Parts: sequence; structure tokens; C-alpha cells
Amino acid sequence: MRYASITDRLANLGSEKWAIHAEARRMKAEGRPIIELTIGEPDVPPDATLLAEAVRAMHAGRYRYSNGRGEPSVVSALVRKYAKRRGDVTEENVLCFPGTQTALFAVMLGLVEAGDAVLVGDPLYATYEGVIRATGAAQITVPLRPENGFHMKAADLEAAITPQCRAVLLNTPHNPTGAVLTAGEIAEIGAVCRRHDLWIVCDEVYEQLIFGAAFASPFDNPDLAERTIVVSSISKSHAAPGFRSGWAIGPAEFCTRLLSVSETMLFGGQPFIADMTAHALDNPIGTAATMRETYKARAARFTEALSRAPGLVPLPPEAGMFIVVDVSGTGLSGEDFAWALLREEDVAVMPGSSFGEEAKGFIRLSLTVPDTHIDEACTRIAALAARATSPKERYA
Repeated sequence: MRYASITDRLANLGSEKWAIHAEARRMKAEGRPIIELTIGEPDVPPDATLLAEAVRAMHAGRYRYSNGRGEPSVVSALVRKYAKRRGDVTEENVLCFPGTQTALFAVMLGLVEAGDAVLVGDPLYATYEGVIRATGAAQITVPLRPENGFHMKAADLEAAITPQCRAVLLNTPHNPTGAVLTAGEIAEIGAVCRRHDLWIVCDEVYEQLIFGAAFASPFDNPDLAERTIVVSSISKSHAAPGFRSGWAIGPAEFCTRLLSVSETMLFGGQPFIADMTAHALDNPIGTAATMRETYKARAARFTEALSRAPGLVPLPPEAGMFIVVDVSGTGLSGEDFAWALLREEDVAVMPGSSFGEEAKGFIRLSLTVPDTHIDEACTRIAALAARATSPKERYA
């Protein structure tokens, strides 16, 4: 039988990147005492008022068909949120989607196709390559170097540009490294994009989980407004990943053109989830502040403990739910270290190779577990590092 070429372009770019996570879940189901540090799933529940609003809306009959742009309640809330940042936002600048992932998929479909290319920093979030290749476009990576705190540099971006490039996919705050671009860095990146007439797509899902740096966005820069599209959701900010409530904010002409794409894919979301999202955006809810302080403290806890282990160099994040650790000093790749850690120490982490070529010497650890689990995980990680760096027990 014949298949569409998209199935070849996306081969091994889906759940295969989470192979260690899947194996850890299987082992856990068999009774192994796995400490799971793989995915960024908040370990606090959504605020009770959000759940109450969703229930209220369902009982009020808010479960019928919606429309392609989004329910008026959440579209209005998004206009208010982003108008505070830039001032000139209307409902024509808003499109709602079930989560950031779907928003990003639709946005890329609206911008690029076969023969085009998209620039993205490496390391990169594990699904970005699939989202780009699904369109038929090629992915071109821009190195994000540890010595630069994994911040994209305008010179590196410019050096990677080819005539086929049509867009830059930014992620700030960044997953997996937690890097937060400054307004100055964004302006420099934006200047490159203006010279080469590139779209800027910015994934800002960790906007509210910054530990101390100031948040900056190309959306807020008037010189970049006509070429910037933001994607985000309440998955991280409000600890509500399972509700799948996200959006894209961009130029009115872009949103008008993408609306038919969105309608063909989805033709609307769930009105009761839209009402819950509007409540989340319009009211002071402390979930993000709680997570921000907790994750900052946990990152420091990992850093302090793993800095003492042989061959390991933790790199403290500026934001988000993860910390990356350079394991190359152990003599193992991130992939080999992660698999050995699971099989020998019952600790599941993500190998850096799931996030690109530049991260192959790293592992990524989630900050969404209690301190007792962190302490025990650090003990086990250090034990593996000690064995790996021991001349007598050197891994092949």
C-alpha cells in the first residue's frame, strides 16, 4: 500500500524521542521504584476556581459547537492580556487552539512548505523538528552554546541563513535549557530577521516561570510586530496541560489567512474550556508564582548536589521546569548515561539527544518532583557517575 510522504518525513520524530520515558513507565507498572524526571508535567493541580468554572460552564450548556477563531470569552481575555504588552491588539490578532503544540503546527502550515526552510536553535524542544518537517520544509539549526548560556546569538543566526529560509522559531524561556532571551538579544535577532525578511514564531509557554530575569518578546518590539507570531497556552502557567487550551497571536492578515487552516483542522474548541481559560487569564491566580519559587529552589538543589559528583556539570536554568546536566565528563554520551541510569539506578531522565545535536552530551531532569525524590535521584545519579569515571569500572 502507498502512504503520503508526511509519514516518511515524520518517521522517528514522534514518541520515539520519549523512548526512555515510555520504558520507565513500563518498568514502573511492573513494580520497579522508578524516580521519574522525564516530562514537564506540573506537580500541583490547577487552581480550584478553574475547575469550578469549567464545571459551571458545562452545567450552563457550554458544550456545543464553537467557531474557528475561538469563543468570545477567551478571545476577549487574550486581547486584554496582549494589549497590556503592546496596546494595538484586537480580536483579529487572535486564534485559539487546543494547546501550544496544535497552535505551532497550524502556524507552520500557514508559513512554510516544501522548498522552504525554518531556522531553530539547537538544543530545541523535541517536537519542533516534526512540526517543521510536517510542512515539507527543511529544518536548519542554529547552535545554542553553553558558554553563551544557551542564548541564541544574532551572528550565529545570520551565519545559518540560506536563500530558502522563511522563518525563525524562537523559544524563550527555552526548553530544555531554561535560557531567557533579553530584550537586547531579541532586538539583534529581529534586525537579522528584518534584513532577510523572515517570520518570527515565538513559543512563550514558560513566560510566567522565570526565576529572576525580565521576560522579553519580539511581539512587544514595534519594529518586529508585522512579522511576529506568538504561541502559548495555560498548560504550564496554570498547571493545566490536560485541558489543551492554547492560542496564536499575530498580525491580522496572518490570522485571517490561517483561520481557514484552523477551521479545516478543528472548527473550534470546547466552550467550557474556553470559559475556564478566560477565567485563568483575567483573574489573579497564584499557581505560577508557587511553581516559580518551587522550581527555582529545586534547580538550586540539583545544582548543589550534582556539582559534587565526578564528571557532571549542572547548568542552572533561568526559567522553566527543567535543568540540564553535562555528563560528557563521565565519558558517556547523554543517551548512554540516561539508559544506564534507568537500568542500573531506576532513575528516568531525558537524554540530550532528544533535543538535538548540541545536547548530545547532556541529560535533562524535570523539576516537578518532591525534594525527597530529588535528593534520592541525585544520590543515584552520582553513583552512576562515580562508576563511569572509575578506571576499574569504565563503561565500554
